[in-house]
Amino acid sequence: MSNSKKIVVIGGTGLIGAKAVTILRSAGHEAVAASPSNGINAFTGEGLDHALAGADAVIDASNMMSFDEPVIRNFFETSSRNLVAAEKTAGVQHHVVLSIVGTDDLVANPYMSGKQAQERAVKGSGQDYTIVRATQFYEFMNTLADAYTVEGSVRVPAIDFQPIAADDVAAALVKVALDKPRNGTVDLAGPDRAPFETLMRTYLAARGDKRSVSADASLGYFGAPVHVGSLVPAAAPHRGDITLEAWLCTQQLENV
Repeated sequence: MSNSKKIVVIGGTGLIGAKAVTILRSAGHEAVAASPSNGINAFTGEGLDHALAGADAVIDASNMMSFDEPVIRNFFETSSRNLVAAEKTAGVQHHVVLSIVGTDDLVANPYMSGKQAQERAVKGSGQDYTIVRATQFYEFMNTLADAYTVEGSVRVPAIDFQPIAADDVAAALVKVALDKPRNGTVDLAGPDRAPFETLMRTYLAARGDKRSVSADASLGYFGAPVHVGSLVPAAAPHRGDITLEAWLCTQQLENV
């Protein structure tokens, strides 16, 4: 008897979704890389019924970038409602959501507010689910550095930081999707926890970036006030395997 499962990955062509699809297919599972580009759109509902037919689980790694809170909220709420409705029709047993550590505390940030709305929609849907909250990705550290650059220097909030590799996030989502629903939340973080400024300084030095880095206690996180633990799990999280140092080494090799 085959243990192969059908998993539909919403946002299956994005950073995390594409990695999850690759992991699933390598393990012998049927993975559907669902995205608007191939006619499967969770926000409009297009193609969902056909894509979800016979599926065992759905991983929602969809994303959108906007600074407009109502737009973000509407995207995540509507997509979640459409997905859950289609899952129930198709008999899908497990809905997995990729969310963010700190969502509860940082609702003044428009994106975090949208993710909180997404989580609420799933929790109240009656569908069996697991929410995986991950910390920030190594892959976005350059974006963070640029966002916090003032007059050639990087000033970051005086908070703890525990970023994680996208590969580890994708692997964790796959593991969760192939398991039973928890009807709860799993926190996921990288192996290195340190002050934000320390890890940012390590990141920039490895890239040969000469910008100085300092911590500023007056800074928030993209519109949201913060405390020292805002971006890290409050309890012991599941940890990724890839350290920042190891990830930086792979990036350097890829750029040779």
